[in-house]
Amino acid sequence: MAAAAGDVCGAVPGSRAGAGAAAEARFISSAKGKGLFATKNIRKGETVFVEKPVVSSQFLWNALYNYRACDHCLRALETAEENAQRLLGKSSLVLPHPEQCSIRKDLHQQCPRCQVTYCSAECRQAALEQYHHVLCLGPSRDDPTHPLNKLQEAWRNMHYPPETSSIMLMARMVATIKQAKDKEWWIKTFSQFCNKTANEEEEIVHKLLGDKFKGQLELLRLLFTEALYDEHLSRWFTPEGFRSLFALVGTNGQGIGTSSLSQWVHACDALDLPMLQREELDAFIDQLYKDIEKESGEFLNCEGSGLYVLQSCCNHSCIPNAETSFPENNFLLHLTALEDIEAGEEICISYLDCCQRERSRHSRNKILRENYLFTCSCPKCLAQADDADLTSDEEEEGEGETDDAELEDEMTDV
Repeated sequence: MAAAAGDVCGAVPGSRAGAGAAAEARFISSAKGKGLFATKNIRKGETVFVEKPVVSSQFLWNALYNYRACDHCLRALETAEENAQRLLGKSSLVLPHPEQCSIRKDLHQQCPRCQVTYCSAECRQAALEQYHHVLCLGPSRDDPTHPLNKLQEAWRNMHYPPETSSIMLMARMVATIKQAKDKEWWIKTFSQFCNKTANEEEEIVHKLLGDKFKGQLELLRLLFTEALYDEHLSRWFTPEGFRSLFALVGTNGQGIGTSSLSQWVHACDALDLPMLQREELDAFIDQLYKDIEKESGEFLNCEGSGLYVLQSCCNHSCIPNAETSFPENNFLLHLTALEDIEAGEEICISYLDCCQRERSRHSRNKILRENYLFTCSCPKCLAQADDADLTSDEEEEGEGETDDAELEDEMTDV
Protein backbone atom coordinates (compact mmCIF):
# COMPACT_ATOMS: atom_id res chain seq x y z
CA MET A 1 0.00 0.00 0.00
CA ALA A 2 1.49 3.36 -1.03
CA ALA A 3 2.17 6.09 1.48
CA ALA A 4 -0.93 7.98 2.50
CA ALA A 5 -1.03 11.75 2.10
CA GLY A 6 -0.33 12.24 5.78
CA ASP A 7 2.51 9.68 5.91
CA VAL A 8 5.37 12.10 5.38
CA CYS A 9 8.95 10.98 4.94
CA GLY A 10 11.12 13.07 7.21
CA ALA A 11 14.66 14.31 6.68
CA VAL A 12 16.47 11.16 7.74
CA PRO A 13 19.88 9.76 6.75
CA GLY A 14 18.34 6.40 5.80
CA SER A 15 17.30 6.02 2.15
CA ARG A 16 14.07 4.16 2.81
CA ALA A 17 10.80 6.02 3.40
CA GLY A 18 9.98 4.24 6.66
CA ALA A 19 8.40 0.91 7.54
CA GLY A 20 5.93 -0.27 4.93
CA ALA A 21 7.24 2.20 2.36
CA ALA A 22 6.40 1.71 -1.29
CA ALA A 23 9.88 2.68 -2.52
CA GLU A 24 13.52 2.56 -1.51
CA ALA A 25 16.82 3.85 -2.88
CA ARG A 26 19.29 1.30 -4.22
CA PHE A 27 22.77 1.60 -5.68
CA ILE A 28 22.75 0.79 -9.41
CA SER A 29 26.31 1.36 -10.66
CA SER A 30 29.22 3.77 -10.31
CA ALA A 31 28.19 5.37 -13.61
CA LYS A 32 24.50 5.79 -12.78
CA GLY A 33 24.66 6.04 -8.99
CA LYS A 34 21.45 5.43 -7.04
CA GLY A 35 17.95 4.77 -8.26
CA LEU A 36 14.53 4.56 -6.63
CA PHE A 37 12.77 1.18 -6.78
CA ALA A 38 9.27 0.00 -5.90
CA THR A 39 9.16 -2.37 -2.93
CA LYS A 40 5.60 -3.47 -3.73
CA ASN A 41 3.11 -3.19 -6.57
CA ILE A 42 1.90 0.38 -7.03
CA ARG A 43 -1.25 1.27 -8.96
CA LYS A 44 -1.55 4.15 -11.41
CA GLY A 45 -2.58 7.31 -9.55
CA GLU A 46 -1.31 6.12 -6.16
CA THR A 47 0.92 8.34 -4.05
CA VAL A 48 4.26 6.56 -3.77
CA PHE A 49 5.39 8.81 -0.92
CA VAL A 50 5.13 12.32 0.49
CA GLU A 51 8.48 13.81 1.46
CA LYS A 52 9.65 16.83 3.43
CA PRO A 53 12.84 18.50 2.23
CA VAL A 54 15.98 18.36 4.33
CA VAL A 55 16.18 22.10 3.72
CA SER A 56 14.43 24.53 1.38
CA SER A 57 14.37 28.23 0.49
CA GLN A 58 12.37 30.65 -1.63
CA PHE A 59 14.17 32.13 -4.64
CA LEU A 60 15.51 35.60 -3.89
CA TRP A 61 14.13 37.41 -6.95
CA ASN A 62 10.78 35.69 -6.44
CA ALA A 63 10.61 37.08 -2.90
CA LEU A 64 11.78 40.52 -4.04
CA TYR A 65 8.90 40.66 -6.55
CA ASN A 66 6.41 40.26 -3.66
CA TYR A 67 5.55 36.60 -4.11
CA ARG A 68 4.78 36.17 -0.40
CA ALA A 69 5.52 32.72 0.99
CA CYS A 70 6.08 31.16 4.41
CA ASP A 71 9.78 31.52 5.14
CA HIS A 72 9.94 27.87 6.16
CA CYS A 73 7.50 25.72 4.15
CA LEU A 74 6.92 28.12 1.19
CA ARG A 75 3.14 28.01 1.62
CA ALA A 76 1.63 30.99 -0.22
CA LEU A 77 0.60 33.66 2.28
CA GLU A 78 -1.72 35.72 0.07
CA THR A 79 -5.35 34.73 -0.27
CA ALA A 80 -6.36 33.59 -3.75
CA GLU A 81 -8.10 36.92 -4.31
CA GLU A 82 -5.06 38.94 -3.19
CA ASN A 83 -2.88 36.76 -5.39
CA ALA A 84 -5.07 37.35 -8.46
CA GLN A 85 -5.35 41.09 -7.72
CA ARG A 86 -1.56 41.47 -7.57
CA LEU A 87 -0.89 39.42 -10.70
CA LEU A 88 -3.53 41.39 -12.60
CA GLY A 89 -2.67 44.75 -11.12
CA LYS A 90 -6.40 45.13 -10.37
CA SER A 91 -7.28 45.72 -6.72
CA SER A 92 -11.02 45.73 -7.45
CA LEU A 93 -11.12 42.09 -8.62
CA VAL A 94 -13.49 39.88 -6.63
CA LEU A 95 -13.27 36.10 -6.87
CA PRO A 96 -16.43 34.00 -6.58
CA HIS A 97 -16.56 31.25 -3.96
CA PRO A 98 -14.01 32.87 -1.60
CA GLU A 99 -14.72 30.09 0.92
CA GLN A 100 -12.73 27.74 -1.35
CA CYS A 101 -9.50 29.58 -0.48
CA SER A 102 -7.57 27.62 2.17
CA ILE A 103 -5.27 30.43 3.36
CA ARG A 104 -5.62 31.10 7.11
CA LYS A 105 -4.17 34.57 7.66
CA ASP A 106 -5.21 34.43 11.32
CA LEU A 107 -2.56 31.72 11.83
CA HIS A 108 0.33 33.70 10.31
CA GLN A 109 3.20 34.63 12.63
CA GLN A 110 6.34 36.72 12.32
CA CYS A 111 9.77 36.34 13.82
CA PRO A 112 9.71 39.00 16.58
CA ARG A 113 13.30 40.04 15.78
CA CYS A 114 13.52 40.18 11.96
CA GLN A 115 9.82 40.11 10.99
CA VAL A 116 10.04 37.31 8.40
CA THR A 117 6.61 35.70 8.12
CA TYR A 118 5.50 32.13 8.65
CA CYS A 119 2.18 30.46 7.87
CA SER A 120 1.86 29.07 11.39
CA ALA A 121 3.41 28.85 14.84
CA GLU A 122 4.61 25.35 13.91
CA CYS A 123 6.64 26.62 10.96
CA ARG A 124 8.10 29.49 12.99
CA GLN A 125 9.20 27.05 15.68
CA ALA A 126 10.56 24.51 13.18
CA ALA A 127 12.65 27.19 11.45
CA LEU A 128 13.95 28.54 14.75
CA GLU A 129 14.96 25.09 15.94
CA GLN A 130 16.67 24.08 12.68
CA TYR A 131 18.44 27.16 11.23
CA HIS A 132 16.79 30.54 11.88
CA HIS A 133 18.65 31.26 15.12
CA VAL A 134 21.85 31.51 13.03
CA LEU A 135 20.29 33.33 10.06
CA CYS A 136 18.00 35.79 11.85
CA LEU A 137 19.04 39.31 10.86
CA GLY A 138 17.20 40.99 13.71
CA PRO A 139 17.26 44.79 13.36
CA SER A 140 19.83 44.46 10.54
CA ARG A 141 17.28 43.07 8.10
CA ASP A 142 17.42 46.23 5.95
CA ASP A 143 21.12 46.96 6.54
CA PRO A 144 22.90 46.52 3.16
CA THR A 145 26.28 46.15 4.91
CA HIS A 146 25.25 43.06 6.90
CA PRO A 147 27.22 40.03 5.59
CA LEU A 148 24.07 37.98 4.84
CA ASN A 149 22.47 40.88 2.98
CA LYS A 150 25.66 41.39 0.96
CA LEU A 151 25.66 37.68 0.07
CA GLN A 152 22.03 37.78 -1.08
CA GLU A 153 22.52 40.95 -3.11
CA ALA A 154 25.59 39.45 -4.83
CA TRP A 155 23.57 36.33 -5.71
CA ARG A 156 20.73 38.37 -7.17
CA ASN A 157 23.23 40.24 -9.34
CA MET A 158 24.61 36.95 -10.69
CA HIS A 159 21.55 34.71 -11.04
CA TYR A 160 18.57 36.35 -12.72
CA PRO A 161 15.09 34.91 -13.42
CA PRO A 162 14.13 32.31 -14.43
CA GLU A 163 15.73 31.17 -11.18
CA THR A 164 16.89 27.59 -10.70
CA SER A 165 18.73 27.76 -7.37
CA SER A 166 19.45 29.96 -4.37
CA ILE A 167 22.54 30.72 -2.32
CA MET A 168 20.23 30.66 0.71
CA LEU A 169 19.73 26.92 0.29
CA MET A 170 23.45 26.56 0.99
CA ALA A 171 23.22 29.07 3.84
CA ARG A 172 20.46 27.04 5.48
CA MET A 173 22.54 23.87 5.14
CA VAL A 174 25.41 25.53 7.02
CA ALA A 175 23.09 27.12 9.59
CA THR A 176 21.37 23.76 10.21
CA ILE A 177 24.70 22.12 11.05
CA LYS A 178 25.88 25.09 13.15
CA GLN A 179 22.70 24.89 15.27
CA ALA A 180 22.56 21.09 15.50
CA LYS A 181 23.55 19.18 18.60
CA ASP A 182 24.38 16.13 16.46
CA LYS A 183 26.37 17.80 13.68
CA GLU A 184 27.63 14.51 12.24
CA TRP A 185 24.04 13.30 11.72
CA TRP A 186 23.30 16.28 9.51
CA ILE A 187 26.61 16.06 7.66
CA LYS A 188 25.78 12.41 6.90
CA THR A 189 22.33 13.48 5.68
CA PHE A 190 23.75 16.04 3.25
CA SER A 191 26.45 13.60 2.09
CA GLN A 192 23.73 11.31 0.65
CA PHE A 193 23.16 13.67 -2.28
CA CYS A 194 25.05 12.76 -5.44
CA ASN A 195 28.42 14.34 -6.11
CA LYS A 196 30.09 15.25 -9.40
CA THR A 197 33.64 15.23 -10.75
CA ALA A 198 35.63 18.47 -10.69
CA ASN A 199 34.95 19.08 -14.39
CA GLU A 200 31.24 18.39 -13.98
CA GLU A 201 31.12 20.74 -10.98
CA GLU A 202 32.61 23.52 -13.10
CA GLU A 203 30.00 22.90 -15.81
CA ILE A 204 27.20 23.19 -13.24
CA VAL A 205 28.64 26.40 -11.80
CA HIS A 206 29.02 27.78 -15.33
CA LYS A 207 25.38 26.94 -16.03
CA LEU A 208 24.18 28.80 -12.93
CA LEU A 209 26.48 31.84 -13.07
CA GLY A 210 27.42 32.31 -16.74
CA ASP A 211 30.73 32.95 -18.50
CA LYS A 212 32.31 34.90 -15.63
CA PHE A 213 31.56 32.11 -13.20
CA LYS A 214 35.09 31.62 -11.82
CA GLY A 215 35.42 35.18 -10.54
CA GLN A 216 31.80 35.23 -9.39
CA LEU A 217 32.15 31.93 -7.54
CA GLU A 218 35.17 33.25 -5.65
CA LEU A 219 33.28 36.44 -4.69
CA LEU A 220 30.37 34.33 -3.44
CA ARG A 221 32.76 32.13 -1.47
CA LEU A 222 34.34 35.13 0.27
CA LEU A 223 30.94 36.62 1.14
CA PHE A 224 29.65 33.18 2.22
CA THR A 225 32.69 32.79 4.49
CA GLU A 226 32.25 36.26 5.99
CA ALA A 227 28.60 35.55 6.77
CA LEU A 228 28.68 31.92 7.90
CA TYR A 229 32.16 30.49 8.55
CA ASP A 230 32.25 27.57 10.95
CA GLU A 231 35.38 25.65 11.94
CA HIS A 232 33.45 22.35 12.00
CA LEU A 233 32.67 22.84 8.28
CA SER A 234 35.95 24.46 7.26
CA ARG A 235 36.24 22.33 4.10
CA TRP A 236 32.99 23.79 2.71
CA PHE A 237 34.61 27.24 2.77
CA THR A 238 37.71 26.29 0.73
CA PRO A 239 37.60 26.98 -3.04
CA GLU A 240 37.23 23.25 -3.84
CA GLY A 241 34.75 22.55 -1.05
CA PHE A 242 32.59 25.56 -1.88
CA ARG A 243 32.49 24.56 -5.54
CA SER A 244 31.39 21.06 -4.53
CA LEU A 245 28.70 22.45 -2.22
CA PHE A 246 27.51 24.78 -4.97
CA ALA A 247 27.36 21.91 -7.47
CA LEU A 248 25.53 19.68 -4.97
CA VAL A 249 22.74 22.24 -4.68
CA GLY A 250 22.74 22.85 -8.44
CA THR A 251 22.48 19.12 -9.18
CA ASN A 252 20.04 17.99 -6.49
CA GLY A 253 17.86 21.04 -5.87
CA GLN A 254 14.21 20.30 -6.68
CA GLY A 255 12.07 23.24 -7.78
CA ILE A 256 9.07 24.03 -5.55
CA GLY A 257 6.03 25.99 -6.67
CA THR A 258 3.09 27.06 -4.47
CA SER A 259 0.01 29.13 -5.29
CA SER A 260 -3.11 30.04 -3.34
CA LEU A 261 -4.83 30.88 -6.64
CA SER A 262 -4.08 27.43 -8.04
CA GLN A 263 -5.41 25.85 -4.84
CA TRP A 264 -8.60 27.89 -5.15
CA VAL A 265 -9.05 26.81 -8.79
CA HIS A 266 -8.65 23.12 -7.87
CA ALA A 267 -11.18 23.53 -5.05
CA CYS A 268 -13.61 25.24 -7.45
CA ASP A 269 -13.16 22.41 -9.95
CA ALA A 270 -14.39 19.98 -7.28
CA LEU A 271 -17.58 21.94 -6.55
CA ASP A 272 -20.85 20.21 -7.42
CA LEU A 273 -22.64 23.01 -9.31
CA PRO A 274 -25.64 23.22 -11.67
CA MET A 275 -24.52 23.11 -15.30
CA LEU A 276 -25.04 26.81 -16.01
CA GLN A 277 -23.13 27.89 -12.89
CA ARG A 278 -20.34 25.44 -13.76
CA GLU A 279 -20.01 26.87 -17.26
CA GLU A 280 -19.96 30.44 -15.92
CA LEU A 281 -17.31 29.62 -13.31
CA ASP A 282 -15.11 27.76 -15.82
CA ALA A 283 -15.38 30.69 -18.28
CA PHE A 284 -14.45 33.14 -15.49
CA ILE A 285 -11.37 31.09 -14.52
CA ASP A 286 -10.24 30.66 -18.16
CA GLN A 287 -10.49 34.40 -18.77
CA LEU A 288 -8.75 35.14 -15.46
CA TYR A 289 -5.71 33.08 -16.46
CA LYS A 290 -5.61 34.68 -19.90
CA ASP A 291 -5.66 38.16 -18.35
CA ILE A 292 -2.98 37.24 -15.81
CA GLU A 293 -0.74 35.84 -18.54
CA LYS A 294 -0.99 39.12 -20.46
CA GLU A 295 -0.17 41.15 -17.35
CA SER A 296 2.40 38.98 -15.53
CA GLY A 297 3.58 36.38 -18.04
CA GLU A 298 4.37 32.88 -16.84
CA PHE A 299 5.64 33.75 -13.36
CA LEU A 300 2.53 32.93 -11.33
CA ASN A 301 3.80 30.99 -8.31
CA CYS A 302 5.81 31.40 -5.17
CA GLU A 303 8.97 29.56 -6.23
CA GLY A 304 11.97 28.08 -4.49
CA SER A 305 13.99 24.90 -4.24
CA GLY A 306 14.67 22.16 -1.72
CA LEU A 307 16.80 19.09 -1.13
CA TYR A 308 14.80 15.84 -0.93
CA VAL A 309 16.65 12.66 0.02
CA LEU A 310 14.36 10.16 -1.73
CA GLN A 311 13.29 12.32 -4.68
CA SER A 312 16.94 13.05 -5.49
CA CYS A 313 17.39 9.31 -6.11
CA CYS A 314 14.82 9.32 -8.93
CA ASN A 315 16.52 8.92 -12.29
CA HIS A 316 15.25 10.40 -15.55
CA SER A 317 13.27 8.69 -18.28
CA CYS A 318 11.71 10.23 -21.38
CA ILE A 319 8.74 7.93 -20.65
CA PRO A 320 8.44 8.41 -16.85
CA ASN A 321 6.27 6.20 -14.68
CA ALA A 322 5.95 8.78 -11.89
CA GLU A 323 5.79 12.55 -11.40
CA THR A 324 6.35 15.04 -8.57
CA SER A 325 3.88 17.72 -7.48
CA PHE A 326 3.11 20.05 -4.55
CA PRO A 327 -0.67 19.77 -4.10
CA GLU A 328 -0.69 20.92 -0.46
CA ASN A 329 0.49 24.46 -1.30
CA ASN A 330 3.72 23.97 0.67
CA PHE A 331 7.09 22.19 0.42
CA LEU A 332 5.64 18.67 0.83
CA LEU A 333 6.59 16.77 -2.33
CA HIS A 334 4.16 14.11 -3.58
CA LEU A 335 5.50 11.39 -5.88
CA THR A 336 2.59 9.89 -7.83
CA ALA A 337 2.54 6.87 -10.14
CA LEU A 338 1.65 7.67 -13.77
CA GLU A 339 1.09 3.99 -14.54
CA ASP A 340 1.08 0.65 -12.72
CA ILE A 341 4.54 -0.08 -11.30
CA GLU A 342 5.57 -3.60 -10.30
CA ALA A 343 7.61 -4.46 -7.21
CA GLY A 344 11.32 -4.28 -8.07
CA GLU A 345 10.77 -1.87 -11.00
CA GLU A 346 12.72 1.38 -11.06
CA ILE A 347 10.63 4.50 -10.46
CA CYS A 348 11.62 7.26 -12.89
CA ILE A 349 10.52 10.85 -13.32
CA SER A 350 11.25 13.14 -16.26
CA TYR A 351 13.65 16.07 -16.03
CA LEU A 352 12.00 17.42 -19.22
CA ASP A 353 8.60 19.04 -19.58
CA CYS A 354 5.84 17.56 -21.76
CA CYS A 355 6.79 19.57 -24.85
CA GLN A 356 10.48 18.71 -24.55
CA ARG A 357 9.69 14.99 -24.24
CA GLU A 358 7.98 15.10 -27.66
CA ARG A 359 11.09 16.41 -29.39
CA SER A 360 13.61 14.23 -31.22
CA ARG A 361 16.00 11.94 -29.32
CA HIS A 362 18.94 14.14 -30.32
CA SER A 363 17.14 17.30 -29.18
CA ARG A 364 16.13 15.72 -25.85
CA ASN A 365 19.66 14.60 -25.13
CA LYS A 366 21.07 17.99 -26.06
CA ILE A 367 18.89 19.55 -23.34
CA LEU A 368 19.85 16.83 -20.84
CA ARG A 369 23.59 17.18 -21.53
CA GLU A 370 23.47 20.97 -21.24
CA ASN A 371 21.44 21.01 -18.03
CA TYR A 372 22.13 17.70 -16.28
CA LEU A 373 25.41 16.45 -17.81
CA PHE A 374 24.25 13.01 -18.97
CA THR A 375 22.95 11.21 -22.06
CA CYS A 376 19.68 9.34 -21.64
CA SER A 377 19.47 5.60 -22.32
CA CYS A 378 15.81 5.05 -21.44
CA PRO A 379 13.73 2.62 -23.58
CA LYS A 380 12.44 5.46 -25.75
CA CYS A 381 15.95 6.77 -26.48
CA LEU A 382 17.27 3.27 -27.18
CA ALA A 383 14.36 2.60 -29.55
CA GLN A 384 15.22 5.82 -31.42
CA ALA A 385 18.98 5.19 -31.45
CA ASP A 386 19.07 4.82 -35.23
CA ASP A 387 17.22 8.08 -35.88
CA ALA A 388 19.10 10.88 -37.60
CA ASP A 389 21.17 13.08 -35.26
CA LEU A 390 19.04 16.16 -35.86
CA THR A 391 17.62 18.45 -33.23
CA SER A 392 13.92 19.15 -33.55
CA ASP A 393 14.54 22.66 -34.89
CA GLU A 394 16.70 21.23 -37.69
CA GLU A 395 13.93 18.80 -38.57
CA GLU A 396 11.44 21.68 -38.64
CA GLU A 397 13.78 23.77 -40.82
CA GLY A 398 13.62 20.97 -43.35
CA GLU A 399 9.85 21.34 -43.25
CA GLY A 400 9.97 25.17 -43.10
CA GLU A 401 8.37 25.28 -39.62
CA THR A 402 11.08 26.43 -37.21
CA ASP A 403 9.89 28.16 -34.03
CA ASP A 404 13.01 29.76 -32.55
CA ALA A 405 11.18 31.34 -29.62
CA GLU A 406 9.72 27.99 -28.57
CA LEU A 407 13.12 26.30 -28.79
CA GLU A 408 14.73 29.05 -26.71
CA ASP A 409 12.03 28.72 -24.05
CA GLU A 410 12.54 24.97 -23.83
CA MET A 411 16.31 25.17 -23.76
CA THR A 412 16.28 27.56 -20.80
CA ASP A 413 13.63 25.68 -18.80
CA VAL A 414 15.88 23.85 -16.33
